[in-house]
Amino acid sequence: MHELKQISRRPVREDALAQMPAGMHPVLRRVYAARGTSAAELDTSLAGLVPISRLDGTDAAADRLCRARIDGKKVLIVGDFDADGATATALMMNCLRAFGYAQPAYLVPDREKFGYGLSPGIVHKAAELRPDLIITVDNGISSLAGVAAANELGIDVIVTDHHLPGEQLPAAKVIVNPNAPGNSFPSKYLAGVGVAFYVMAALGQRLATEGLIGAADARAICAGCLDLVALGTVADLVPLDFNNRILVAQGLARMRRGGARPGIAALFAAANRSPANAIAADLGFAVAPRLNAAGRLDDMSIGIECLLAGTAERAGKYAGMLSQLNAERRELQRKMQDDAELRMDELAGFSVAHAENGVCLFDPTWHPGVVGLVATRIKDRVNRPVIAFASGSADGNLKGSGRSVGGVHLRDVLAAVDAKNPGLITRFGGHAMAAGLSLPPQSLEPFRAAFIAEVARHTDAIDDTARLWSDGELEPPDIGLQLAEELRVAGPWGQAFPEPSFDGHFRVVGQKIVGESHLKLELIPEGGDQLIGAIAFNRSELLPVARGGTCRAVYRLDVNEFRRQRSAQLVVEHIDCV
Repeated sequence: MHELKQISRRPVREDALAQMPAGMHPVLRRVYAARGTSAAELDTSLAGLVPISRLDGTDAAADRLCRARIDGKKVLIVGDFDADGATATALMMNCLRAFGYAQPAYLVPDREKFGYGLSPGIVHKAAELRPDLIITVDNGISSLAGVAAANELGIDVIVTDHHLPGEQLPAAKVIVNPNAPGNSFPSKYLAGVGVAFYVMAALGQRLATEGLIGAADARAICAGCLDLVALGTVADLVPLDFNNRILVAQGLARMRRGGARPGIAALFAAANRSPANAIAADLGFAVAPRLNAAGRLDDMSIGIECLLAGTAERAGKYAGMLSQLNAERRELQRKMQDDAELRMDELAGFSVAHAENGVCLFDPTWHPGVVGLVATRIKDRVNRPVIAFASGSADGNLKGSGRSVGGVHLRDVLAAVDAKNPGLITRFGGHAMAAGLSLPPQSLEPFRAAFIAEVARHTDAIDDTARLWSDGELEPPDIGLQLAEELRVAGPWGQAFPEPSFDGHFRVVGQKIVGESHLKLELIPEGGDQLIGAIAFNRSELLPVARGGTCRAVYRLDVNEFRRQRSAQLVVEHIDCV
């Protein structure tokens, strides 16, 4: 029998509750107030977006790009190999084409050959395309040597990024990064695609001022890319502060109105979903993995070309290729995860059940493209920061991907290790919850010791209670389709703005295993008489309870769509007999 985890109910802020509209459903009022949402933040129209001019560097970037447009110069986008990088690259390509640039191009580094970001190697590769201007998306803030190499070749560089910078900034012509020192932008959580959107919006305004495009056309071109902004923002797991919620909400609204581009529609179709019913979870769990599959396994251009496709037929072709890559990625991930977990007990200093501080894993047979997925799974299991390494890069270095937990800022940990051990890490980058790095094979053991020691300084901030958060109980009449529909569109929910979950007692009147690994239930809420369907994903055993027995569950109230019929369904996060 599984022990029921500790359930903590989110405290409701009375000041926020008092601001909620009186006509709003009481459950929604409670949910918003528990997240500290103000009445002003209920309006996710573009009018509430932080103005483009507030992001330092956008004006200078627009000026330099405008000059390239006037002079007919070639602009090359250097992207990144994940869903955020793919959507940011596609957004810039789409805008530059529509703005009348002469043959804009993009290049995504093969990280096994060139490493992360704008490395000197990728600059020399880019130089073969003879660009006059390089603009990075979702990378570049740590690319000191790469920018220096471009400067030596006479190629101007505009860096657009959102990752935290190191102590020194690259010598680029322009840097646009909300997290750069002194940048006054109030929303620090823009994804790379969000930064790209702001830069292209500023460029559209500048081109309109120069009479090179109509102001209304410029706005329409940028607004038409909000589906890409929503996808990349959700996929990159950045916190959904109010500004990001506006961007995601507007992107979702365009998808629901039939405005999703053919590539995104094809990705939805491959996941058996419909853009017309899109919610943030669809982007994060059904659509984005296909883009990550391409970036993590070989050819990110497949994902970008899918997003840039102008017809449903062409987009469907690329989406099919991505789905195949995704299937291969899942199988590779499963094998690597099983092997990593089997070997964890063999690692010095900790066991699976008692990972005291950080975890550092390496296997020479692992593919560098999916070690981040292994790190995620092990992190979820031991509730400690994890870095998984693979070999096989062209420069002979080990490539590591790390994932962290609340209370430990992973990039800051790596920065501290680097500062205390100069030369130990070849390069690193990332943010609080995820980071990447490379180091020579002989540095692995010294790095492991330094990493674990540094994480140990922060373990007091880690919550080991394995608690589940709940927005309280629902009255039986509320457990139905009407509230489920309202909750579904009340977001967008996501990182740091969690989807509502509830707890309560139910009678079990039916249960069976479906799809080999999911528990399907028929429940009746305590104090009610209506039957409600429920699904507990990745649970392949029946509850040890007779028909009519009682269980306690933590769940999300969702909408189930089957054969064009919509019904309420509980998505069970945890359940046990009582």
